[in-house]
Formats: sequence, structure tokens, C-alpha cells
Amino acid sequence: MFYLLALLAFAVLLTLWGVLVERNRFTVVREELAILAKGSKPIRILHISDLHLAPWQKRKLAWIAKLYELKPDLVVNTGDNLGHRDAIRATLTALAELLKRPGVFVNGSNDYHSPEVRNPLTYLNKPSTPSHKERIDTAKLTDAFEANGWKNLNNRSSTINVAGNRIGFLGLDDPHDKLADFENLPSQKTELGSQDLIIGVAHAPYLRVIREFGNNGAELVFAGHTHGGQICLPKFGAIITNCDLPRKFAKGLSEHRVGSKAVWLNVCAGLGTSIFAPIRLFCKPEVRLLTLIAKS
Repeated sequence: MFYLLALLAFAVLLTLWGVLVERNRFTVVREELAILAKGSKPIRILHISDLHLAPWQKRKLAWIAKLYELKPDLVVNTGDNLGHRDAIRATLTALAELLKRPGVFVNGSNDYHSPEVRNPLTYLNKPSTPSHKERIDTAKLTDAFEANGWKNLNNRSSTINVAGNRIGFLGLDDPHDKLADFENLPSQKTELGSQDLIIGVAHAPYLRVIREFGNNGAELVFAGHTHGGQICLPKFGAIITNCDLPRKFAKGLSEHRVGSKAVWLNVCAGLGTSIFAPIRLFCKPEVRLLTLIAKS
């Protein structure tokens, strides 16, 4: 009985830690990737994802509002900004300074529909099914992003000149919500023409996403969605990724082979959680500052 009570007490303490402490331990993860042509100037890319913002999350909103101090050359936003139907104004306020920087974005399913209560055990069997509970005024968010100069990459391409580099972007709307137009990628590639670097941007890092981006010229892919596993185990890592991406790639940089070429994947574990599952364990909320540097 003593051991059972001790185990129960440990579980309660661990849960309280995940709910009250770890999910608020926001961090900036810094990495470098040698991918630019020789002689190129470095490019500092701030990758934000899965903010899952609600109007009452003052601590997280204030932390996001200070990210402009990192002085990124480019912001990549891989979606799921919203965690509540009434969070658009708060989201735009928190991102106001970052919106003054060059940026690109795609949507996640939570930018289209309000979150709903789910049985967490169902995630162990297969990726979650898309939510269609309550439609959000997505256009209000995306129009504001575009009005401030961020490029909408939902099934679209775009080009930005950054630090003397001409960077082309291929984009997909949320693959998890089955909104990705894979058949349009060859046309996007044609529209881009010659670029110094092509980057793919999508919310969910399904293996097909990596493969299709790679087949259409992308050398680097940005994605979110996984929450880094959200609940991880020591020496084991993420339990799930909520897609077909292997667990060991749930967050961070990883190299993948697409045919004979290498494609780098940068997955951001994100800053938020569903308001109905406000916990993180051994998986701190994050944004990623990825500095692209010249190949040696």
C-alpha cells in the first residue's frame, strides 16, 4: 500500500509540474545549418509554431511580444496560432513587432476551427482526426498577416530577398486537415524559377510533405504540429508525433533522403497546448532561432 500511495503521489506531483511549471518554461532554441552557397551572409530565421493562444494567457502573450528582440532576418510561422475562437486580437497584438519583420506563414487546423475535448488515449493508436466543431474567422488573421507584409504560403509560392540571398518558398495548407494541394507543387516550383535556396513550409511534417517538397527542389522544410511529443519520457523521447513522422524526429533538425538528395527538416515543438490538455512533460515550449550559414 505504501508503494502504491508513493507512486500515486509522484504521479500527482509530476502532473502538477507539467501543468503549472513546465508548460510555462518558454525557451529559445538556437541552431546553425550550413546550407547557403559559399560566401553567403548568415540568415537568422525565427521559427514560431503552435502558439495555441487564448486571451487569458498573459504570460505567454508577453513572452511572444518580446521575441522581436532576437532581431531575426526572417520569421517563419507554421500555424496553429489560435487556441480559442476569441484569440485573434490578442495574437495580433503579441506578434505586432514581429510583423514588422519579413515573414511567411501557413495555417494549421486550429487556425480554422476551435479546439474540442478529446480522449488523449486515442492519440496512441493513430493521428487525431481533424476538428470541425466551430469555424473561426481565419481570414481576419491571415488578412492581418498579409497586410503587414507576411507572405501567405497556403498552397502558394513566394520569393523573398534576405541578406543578399534570393529565397524561394513552396507552401502547403495544413496536410493534417487534408487541405494540402500536393499536385500544385510543380506549378509552384515553375513560378519560383531560379533561386539561391528553396524552402518548403507546412504545418504538419508528414513524410509525404518532406518527399513532395524535396522532389520539387526544397533543401529545407519548416513544420510544427508535433508539439515535440508534448509529453515525453526520459531516455525515450516523444511518445507520439500525431502524424507518420518517426518519434525521433519530433522536434529539431533532422536530415532526410529524398531520392539521391538530402532534405533538412526543422520541426518546432511550439509554445502551446490545447486549452483542454494544458500540460507538457520533459518537452519545454519553444521557438527556434535557426541561423543559415554558408557551406564550408
